[in-house]
Formats: sequence, structure tokens, C-alpha cells
Amino acid sequence: MVDVAGNYHKILDRISEAAGKCGRDPREVKVLGAAKSQSVESVRAAIAAGVSLIGENYVQEAQEKKAQITQSVEWHMIGHLQRNKAKAAVRIFDLIESLDSVALARELEKQGKQIGKKIRALVEVNLAGEESKSGIAKDDLASLLEAVATLDHVAVEGLMTVPPFREDPEAIRPYFRELRELKDKFNAQRIPHVDMQELSMGMTHDYPVAIEEGATIVRIGTALFGPRKA
Repeated sequence: MVDVAGNYHKILDRISEAAGKCGRDPREVKVLGAAKSQSVESVRAAIAAGVSLIGENYVQEAQEKKAQITQSVEWHMIGHLQRNKAKAAVRIFDLIESLDSVALARELEKQGKQIGKKIRALVEVNLAGEESKSGIAKDDLASLLEAVATLDHVAVEGLMTVPPFREDPEAIRPYFRELRELKDKFNAQRIPHVDMQELSMGMTHDYPVAIEEGATIVRIGTALFGPRKA
């Protein structure tokens, strides 16, 4: 049996260490439990230990788990969201971390309007242009934010990225730094419905480096739950 609570406290220690290196308050960094393929029992254990954000990659898996979990927790969509799943997603998730196109933004607007809900979102940016990964190209980010400015039921609260994997986490640092620079650049433009406070970046392999570069949400799966069951 994986000691989820013990793992969580080890993660908090590493967050404190990384934050201390760059003069940040570790309380600025939130741990998101990346729960893809993990059991309901494991998710409950994480919440009991203090994890307040749970991330899922698939709408149906999140729906099934959420129906069985009564604890108060914020649910984040961290996988690619197809437009035909948006109707269900806006009802299940508190925040969509994977907004990656104008078309999806408009669909979220439509669904948010129908239920009278402001859809909170992060824009996923594919900084390396990897074809195998979702996310908007950085050169298209401005046009997406301009589109969001015209929408009344979508609010962009930050950026998310999944950088290329490198054995050495230091090799990933430039991607994290670039995401922070993009956040600062577009925040300075004061775009309506865009107030970027969050940087969701860093996973088990590289989250201390992401924290040094400004991450406010780190998406932790293996280090928290142990290896995926499937």
C-alpha cells in the first residue's frame, strides 16, 4: 500500500526547499494530485493528507470518481479537452487547465452561458511545438486571448505547459522561464477576462525547477500516488 500522506509531506519538504532557493513563500505553490488511473481510495487519501486540487485527464474518469468522493476539493481538467466533451466538463470541473484553441474557448462560452457559470481556464501552451502534445502554439496565444476578451463566460487565470521530457531537469528550465515571461507579457496588456495569476508547470520529475521559475501549481502523480495502475 502506497503511503500517500507520507509522500505528500515529502513533496511539501521539496517545495519548501525549492521556494527557499529563490526567495518565494512555499505557500504560493499548490500541489495538484494528478490522479489519472489512480483509485478512488488513493484520491481520498491524498485529500485527507491535505491535497486540495485533483487533476484528471479524462472527463468520464473524473465523473466516476467525483460521484464517489464527498470531500471538498477543486477538480481540474488537465488532459486535452475535445469540444464534444465541453458540456460535461464545465459541470464536472472547477477549472479547465487545457484551453488550447479559439474554437474550444467559444464552446466553453456557449456551455457556460447555458448554465450561468463563468468557466475558469488556463491556456495550455505547447512551447516546443511537439506534434505529439496538445496545447496552442506560443505564436497563436495572443489571438486566443483576444478572442477570450470578447467572451463573457470564460475567464483565463493563467498558463499551463507540458515541456519536452529531458533526463536533466535543468534542461527544462528555459521552458518554465518562457511560460512565466509569457504570463507577465500578457498580464501587462490588461486584456478583458484575462488575469493570469497561475502558472501550472512542473511534474514529478522536474517540479523543483518549475517552482524556482515561478510555478504556482505543480501537477504531481507518481511522487504522490506511486506508479500508475494502468
